[in-house]
Amino acid sequence: MSILTRRRLLRRAALSATATAATNAGLAAATAAGGVLAGCDGPHDPEGAATPAAGLRFPPGFGWGAATSAYQIEGAAKEDGRGESIWDTFSRTPGRTRNGDTGDVAADHYHRYAEDLDLMRELGLRSYRFSISWPRVQADGTGAPNQRGLDFYRRLVDGLHERGIAPMATLFHWDLPQALQDAGGWESREVAYRFADYADIVFGALGDRVPVWLTINEPKTVVQNGYLSGHHAPGHRDPQAAYLVAHHLQLAHGLAVRALRDGGGTGRIGPAFNLHPCYPADDSPGAAEATRLHDGYENRLYLDSALTGRYPDDVLADLGPDSRMVRGIRDGDLGVISAPVDLVAVQYYTPIYVTADGTTVRRWPTSEADWQQIHPDGMYDILTRVTRDYGPVPLTVTENGLPTPDTLAADGTVDDAGRIRFLRDHLAAAHRALAAGVPLEGFHVWSLLDNFEWAEGYDQRWGLVYVDYPTQRRVPKRSAHWYREVIAAGGL
Repeated sequence: MSILTRRRLLRRAALSATATAATNAGLAAATAAGGVLAGCDGPHDPEGAATPAAGLRFPPGFGWGAATSAYQIEGAAKEDGRGESIWDTFSRTPGRTRNGDTGDVAADHYHRYAEDLDLMRELGLRSYRFSISWPRVQADGTGAPNQRGLDFYRRLVDGLHERGIAPMATLFHWDLPQALQDAGGWESREVAYRFADYADIVFGALGDRVPVWLTINEPKTVVQNGYLSGHHAPGHRDPQAAYLVAHHLQLAHGLAVRALRDGGGTGRIGPAFNLHPCYPADDSPGAAEATRLHDGYENRLYLDSALTGRYPDDVLADLGPDSRMVRGIRDGDLGVISAPVDLVAVQYYTPIYVTADGTTVRRWPTSEADWQQIHPDGMYDILTRVTRDYGPVPLTVTENGLPTPDTLAADGTVDDAGRIRFLRDHLAAAHRALAAGVPLEGFHVWSLLDNFEWAEGYDQRWGLVYVDYPTQRRVPKRSAHWYREVIAAGGL
């Protein structure tokens, strides 16, 4: 890997994770003739999405849902045999998270799951996407399972079925057992095989009750935030390690798919990718070329390997033949990684605009998360792009949302009008994608509950339901009531 590539990767991670402070209101949108690519289906409209018309109905059986992850809501960090994860270590290290916040208690879902299940029923959810804590099932990431941990997830899954809500379980949402990190973490090929063993345990315990499994949540975020920018666990800044980690995460995905199939599991399974449509910041050939490579790192590295059995040639060339990733690919790996899947989970938050020198610029207003540009058309672009480039694999949106400055009013309500506008516009874009032939099966709002937002601690509130952390009181926000009406009507 050249020094130039190393610097570019570090810069890309910083820009992807936190966005750029530069604003360029005069940016011209690229035209199709000027090389629009990486998520755009035809010319890109610089004025944004039109206001959605009323009466947009989604198909019967559409999977209206919400999503969470274990470390962000469960708490009970030291209870019932749970081992330490890298996020326990990271969040307890001074200076790593805002205000020194940790997930030790979070939203206390481990103790309050029944109350939360009732909230889901009241919302009318048809699908609930949650994650299983690997260190709750295997304290050190190996060996016999912790029965108390498995029993918790059995109770959760049974409670969902009792309320008519379909479980969608994610096997890994970033909480790697610390003992495995101490043994090399995702830099170690062996961890991918330990993940397959863990997946097999979970399939055996819950497989007949979970209709949809997701393998690895957002491998790109682990790579970029955990190993390039260093502001997520395990907190490294090492481009050479980062893309070896990407390969091992993809390998772990494929091994988990194989474990389900070999074990006779009947559930559907697929990856969960956060996909960022990448657009040239202007109509220059240099911007188009830089955008293509940026898209390779953001999207094609993961989509191509999982769905076509190849890594993008331009990304491999950019990394160079001596990179740890390229040297770490073994015969047969890509066959494992590209084991046939039943669906792809798409998580959309923000577009990326790329200049000729490979930097990125802002084009749209941001949310309280300064890396997130609010651009609903990007939802349409990325969904249609996946279908256009990879065929009619079923898709489901498993995360879409934003943080808003939510406060509990004196009358006990929370008015988050901005979240309603955001979700309305993104649902309208998803509906356009459906009308264009995208086989979209569901939409999960991020998130069901306010929660521990990783390095941001508890400063950002992403939930449909307000959590008063001192009391753990749950208060459905105005957006929750709105979403309940959308679900009941089957659309906007």
